[in-house]
Amino acid sequence: MTDRFRITLGQLNPVVGDISGNAERAFSLWETGRDAGADLVALPEMFVTGYNAQDLVMKPAFQQAAIEAVRTLAERCADGPALAIGGPWTEGGALYNAYFILRGGKITSTVLKHHLPNETVFDEVRIFDAGPLGGPYSVGNTRIGSPICEDAWHEDVAETLAETGAEFLLVPNGSPYYRNKLDTRMNHMVSRVVETGLPVIYLNMVGGQDDQVFDGATFGLNPGGALAFQMPAFDETHAHVDLQRGPDGWRILTGDMQVQPDAWEQDYRAMVMGLRDYLGKTGFGKVLLGLSGGIDSALVATIAADAIGPENVRCVMLPSEYTSADSLEDAEAVATALGCHYDYVPISQARSAVTETLAPLFGDRPADLTEENIQSRLRGVLLMALSNKFGEMLLTTGNKSEVAVGYATIYGDMAGGYNPIKDLYKMRVFETCRWRNENHRNWMKAPSGAVIPRRVIDKPPSAELRDDQKDSDSLPDYPELDAILEILVDEDGSIADCVAAGFEATTARKVEHLIYISEYKRFQSAPGTRLTKRAFWLDRRYPIANRWRDRS
Repeated sequence: MTDRFRITLGQLNPVVGDISGNAERAFSLWETGRDAGADLVALPEMFVTGYNAQDLVMKPAFQQAAIEAVRTLAERCADGPALAIGGPWTEGGALYNAYFILRGGKITSTVLKHHLPNETVFDEVRIFDAGPLGGPYSVGNTRIGSPICEDAWHEDVAETLAETGAEFLLVPNGSPYYRNKLDTRMNHMVSRVVETGLPVIYLNMVGGQDDQVFDGATFGLNPGGALAFQMPAFDETHAHVDLQRGPDGWRILTGDMQVQPDAWEQDYRAMVMGLRDYLGKTGFGKVLLGLSGGIDSALVATIAADAIGPENVRCVMLPSEYTSADSLEDAEAVATALGCHYDYVPISQARSAVTETLAPLFGDRPADLTEENIQSRLRGVLLMALSNKFGEMLLTTGNKSEVAVGYATIYGDMAGGYNPIKDLYKMRVFETCRWRNENHRNWMKAPSGAVIPRRVIDKPPSAELRDDQKDSDSLPDYPELDAILEILVDEDGSIADCVAAGFEATTARKVEHLIYISEYKRFQSAPGTRLTKRAFWLDRRYPIANRWRDRS
């Protein structure tokens, strides 16, 4: 009986729908593992299709293409280590989230996911059928249990595997990032180790997919909960992990211990990776954005420059008569510091033309929000024209505070294909800018240093759509607004909860009203990087037509 077992773990970045490409990535990893003397090469959950593929997995032709790709992989990997890979499986009219073990030219074992997550971004109960509780599979004379992602968050699957002879647990995951998610994963896996007495290897994928970012951070725990190895967060990489059998069973040999970044760096890395992969996976190599001289657009420009390089980022200043001299200077300063292309496109002449065209219809009606929104929509038209002409994706720049209360113009500054800061509240925007000015990492493609001038961070926020306008004219100050939004949105709290936290009931009700009447805007808004468990899209699904208000 062998006393050593080597697993090559692939913390890789699949592309949803690229079945042949994902299979080729799997084969390349298998070759790496073979050359390193691995007994098993392992990939994450649903790797062959990419994850989260949502309703695409329900398409019969897609299912069959994925299953055929797995069978072909088995044939290609006949001589060498076993290969474990996630994908869909159909049987008896049912569709399963499965984990396949390939050895000797065929699929030797199929693990079916039992617990289907049906919360936040997950909708697996509607898509998949639940598999039965099952036992371990064998690789050589070693018996391995593989709870698939959610299955490892419940004790019954791991306990069943332990009771039926599993010697250690290998958990394949498609676990998306939210702030401090690693702590949550670690706590669950420690529970599984304590309950079963078995080592646990937690294998997670990396990469951005629409709003979700998978952050990797694969790790291993030995009995007692001791950390045996920790792979880096957000990096696409692989590792050869060795286990040794002793009198007390298998133990993971100590490997590299990668230090995990703090929450500020994790959020920023998630925004950079989310944008980079969204562009790459949809076929865009360049972006543009309206650079107003304000903090939000400065941060988005910096994220874009870090993601794809400043040479691929076009910053466009579109001033009107209400644009301050400070904003003109600050926008150019940001573009220059980053090394991005900078264009200056005034909108005053176009605005005059629109105003004259509408004058016979508007008559003697006084100027109001209509005229302010015309400016924003003109900017949207011009930016989309540049996007079409140069093949550059337009980025939107609204933070979560603005997105929550509708402080943005639909078909204006909301126009665009992606919003990196959609789940970042305004006060975190300020702090993130300070963090980026003080920190630089090798995965950032823009220059180091204070690329966002201090004046951009310190000046009062303004849309500059009328004379002497400030955001605080229409909204509570951002510290107060963000705190109320965290209660109403992130905590799903009530007006009474806001009052208990020290806020005026009238202010809380105003904010709640703005949240609900802005639902139609969010329904039409660009996707953006998910940083919390209550991001706007799949995490929070509200009706657009909705008269309910909290009267507590």
